[in-house]
Amino acid sequence: MTTPSASLPGGTWTLGDLTVTRFGYGAMQLAGPGVMGPPADRQGALAVLREAVRLGITHIDTADAYGPHVTNELIREALHPYPAALHLVTKVGAVRDADGGWPPARRPEELRRAVEANLDRLGLDTLDVVNLRLGDARGTVPGSLAEPFDTLVDLQRQGLIRHLGVSNATAEQVAEARAIAPIVCVQNMYNLAHRDDDELIDELAEQGVAYVPFFPLGGFSPLQASALTAVAARLDATPMSVALAWLLRRSPNILLIPGTSSVAHLRENVAGAGLSLSDGDLAELDKIGR
Repeated sequence: MTTPSASLPGGTWTLGDLTVTRFGYGAMQLAGPGVMGPPADRQGALAVLREAVRLGITHIDTADAYGPHVTNELIREALHPYPAALHLVTKVGAVRDADGGWPPARRPEELRRAVEANLDRLGLDTLDVVNLRLGDARGTVPGSLAEPFDTLVDLQRQGLIRHLGVSNATAEQVAEARAIAPIVCVQNMYNLAHRDDDELIDELAEQGVAYVPFFPLGGFSPLQASALTAVAARLDATPMSVALAWLLRRSPNILLIPGTSSVAHLRENVAGAGLSLSDGDLAELDKIGR
């Protein structure tokens, strides 16, 4: 049950010394509305996490800011002690405020507290992968990441973090991080309609660094959405299935973390990502983001 499943679409990828399934699971949607507070159905949330592991998924993405604290507490309740093959990826660099905002928290003492909070709530001695979240809720923001990233490198040297990554980062920030210390992944917004990172994805693939897109269906214009829906209808599939399958075909270093609070929807996502796309399908889909 805990071995990476050969039936999962996309196979596996290596994050440093960690082998993960390219089809993963994002825990963000397990929190309440607006990623605040507890889920309406706690037992259902726990069931989704257990089903993800049962399906063979070995890559779960989370953050202690989700809830806040909610998703990490659910993960621990559902899955601890963790299967040896399961790897948890978390983020630090932002917190939640009373209005549901995501103010940055990247001072050294804030990052140390965040890492310690993730360790405590997940019940771990070492975090497999920690992404430094940059920018803001509207997207990337240019500027040096040296000071906060150096803090995480120091925590890595102390044995609290195994591998590092960056999230919501510009290409220049990715390059700056890699000049300071090795990273194993970049987590940015990317989908069929928003392809600003095309060049970065190809560069990272050559260097063996994973790229983890979020919002696989976010921000489509009506015209783009109609084009995707037309392809999906022809293939007798859902737009989400087509979008996920396209991402897996786009580059071997792309890892998926679609989120859901439904066991049935989780199964649909797994099945949908395995959709077979022809060269003609791919050519038509590529036009959406051009």
